[in-house]
Amino acid sequence: MSAKLALLGGPATITQTFKHYNPIGAEEVQAAKEVIESGVLSQFIGAWHPDFLGGPKVKAFEAQCASYFGVKYAITVNSWTSGLIAAVGAIGIQPGDEVIVPPWTMCASATAILHWNAIPVFADIDPATFCLDPKSVEACITPYTKAIMAVDIFGQSADMDALMAIAKRHGLKVISDTAQAPGAMYQGKYAGTLADVGGFSLNYHKHIHTGEGGILVTNDDEIAQRLQLIRNHAEAVVEGMGVTDLTNMVGYNFRLGEIECAMGISQLKKLQNFLDSRQHVAQRLNDKLTGLTGLTTPYVMPDCTHAYYVYPMVLDIEKLGVNRNTLVKALQAEGVTGLGNGYQNVHLLPIFQKKVAYGSNGFPWTSDICHREVSYAKGICPVAEKLHDETYLGFAMCLHDLSDADVDLIAQAFHKVWGQLEQLKTIS
Repeated sequence: MSAKLALLGGPATITQTFKHYNPIGAEEVQAAKEVIESGVLSQFIGAWHPDFLGGPKVKAFEAQCASYFGVKYAITVNSWTSGLIAAVGAIGIQPGDEVIVPPWTMCASATAILHWNAIPVFADIDPATFCLDPKSVEACITPYTKAIMAVDIFGQSADMDALMAIAKRHGLKVISDTAQAPGAMYQGKYAGTLADVGGFSLNYHKHIHTGEGGILVTNDDEIAQRLQLIRNHAEAVVEGMGVTDLTNMVGYNFRLGEIECAMGISQLKKLQNFLDSRQHVAQRLNDKLTGLTGLTTPYVMPDCTHAYYVYPMVLDIEKLGVNRNTLVKALQAEGVTGLGNGYQNVHLLPIFQKKVAYGSNGFPWTSDICHREVSYAKGICPVAEKLHDETYLGFAMCLHDLSDADVDLIAQAFHKVWGQLEQLKTIS
């Protein structure tokens, strides 16, 4: 393709705005309307009472999620951040315990650990899946390690066989942060369901959309009860329930409302269609982008599926001879929106670089509960850091509802830019 690049004054490949992703339809509107008209927007009571577990829509949505994902328990919360906080507390983490987590994630994965005055320890990621590298996890284990938090980033499960085997050898609990991968499969089971506790986000740009919210899933009776307690004022409920282990029974109002759960019931019915659509778009992009010099399209592990919250690519900068920022500018000028040049490395955020969280004196790292000096220096996660700094290129499929014609235009823009790499080298 010889047309002049838009970045250099030529015409853009894409001139229209793609349809915004909006999975809310008439079913969700009707479901919300019925709840509003009932006058029961929430039915939780923060005491040991039949309504401790919420109202009819909460219970119905949880039952349907448990059935759908093939688990004993599904527990709704008002955000996935709340879900992560509840999960870390429910597995019995103590102040000063170390929890291994990847840096390549949303910050809540790590701050949920800090919330219980435990210490996040960052292990590197696999360069192909972007999920936790089991070898790096093994190298991070110390006598103080009590859990692993696997993040199913962008829509694909972490290597759960390897991580669960490590956990079994060392007596650790495992949490699956599957916020971005509801419905993705791992060897015949749903991502998020293979750990001691896992779950999904219901945030507005996720696959299942109720505005805000999250769903915790587990097969463990005790963990399920503790999740329910932390969600709803545990300290006021344990006596009535006869709970004697008060570990982490500091409760919150993490409750999801009846409207959101009513909408979630409708959304859950559509999940497979949402996944099919994303996977179709990803396959079409694969077909059209595979073979471009220095561009690696997404890798999917054998016997697994990908939910494609993001379509993640990797650049070979040496082969291309053009840096990522220049490529992104060129693609954006051609009309490609939703591109991400890098992804957050959580260990490099100020909270970890300065080790200031609770108060101003470095708690918990400077306190007696912290058993050792934990490094968050740049260089501890070289794979994640190089991807962020130089080679990762993500396309946020969660932002748009793309037709085949839209995908073809995106592919044309990539081919146009790749066809003019020599031009770009002059400004890179």
